[in-house]
Amino acid sequence: MPKHIVSGIKYLAAIELRKKGLSQQEISNEIGVDRSTISHYLNGRNLSYESIELAKTILDCSNKDLLAIFNVLFDDVDTIRTFVSIFSKNHYDAKVTNSCIGCGLCVDLCLVKSIDMDSLKAQINPLYCCGCLVCVESCPTNSIKILEV
Repeated sequence: MPKHIVSGIKYLAAIELRKKGLSQQEISNEIGVDRSTISHYLNGRNLSYESIELAKTILDCSNKDLLAIFNVLFDDVDTIRTFVSIFSKNHYDAKVTNSCIGCGLCVDLCLVKSIDMDSLKAQINPLYCCGCLVCVESCPTNSIKILEV
């Protein structure tokens, strides 16, 4: 079943990227599917409508739940980052205050690996932050603020 879910998600990603003006080859390169499959997606052939409906339901989840599901479905961080960026409706800016003690808990928990330690202080790359708030919820000093921009 997970392959069907992934197929539904890739179909929806292809549709989103086409709306943004990408060519079939660019879509193929972006989501890692051969060009003929993209052609089938965009022309409505060989689709599993149940998989697409399930994928739509998954995409309606909270950012935290969506990220957890993507973590199960996709094998690597780069793929997760790609799909998060395709479907993300919002962008986030992250602030780490001076109260950060450099415990590294946020680094370990971030599924998109957007947090690094620099001089014993967490640094968050907003390019990859998906607003799941796992880091905020787990920070023992409440040093992390995620702002929607």
